[in-house]
Amino acid sequence: MILRLRQAHQDQIRAHVEGGYPAEACGIFLGREVDGVRIVERLRLVDNRWADPEEQTHRFLIPPEEVLAAEREAVAEGMEILGFFHSHPDHPARPSNFDREHAWPWYAYLIVSVENGRATDWRVWELREDRSAFIERTLEVVP
Repeated sequence: MILRLRQAHQDQIRAHVEGGYPAEACGIFLGREVDGVRIVERLRLVDNRWADPEEQTHRFLIPPEEVLAAEREAVAEGMEILGFFHSHPDHPARPSNFDREHAWPWYAYLIVSVENGRATDWRVWELREDRSAFIERTLEVVP
């Protein structure tokens, strides 16, 4: 699986995660899959709704109503939810155990490491079907 973003999407994500620092920032990818390439057509930027603001530096929540709204929007336009993104403030762009416990197989998970307020590392992951671990996948950024 390859996750393909346009440069404009990467710029939007960068602004969102850097603007959310030191909290985790998050969002949803809408688009289409063609021959194993997940092509992002639109982003849905989401406010981190984790209940405790002090824990937002290492936790995020996309409420179910946001996912449902994104699903409806995608279906109405012939797309689907391809995955999700979130930041790891001052931590590596690798999934945590919490991330694994709350992820679903098939979806693309982009994690952006934000060090001292700057997005520094971008990595895409996919949860194995047996939910035992994530597999790193390829990120393509195109004009």
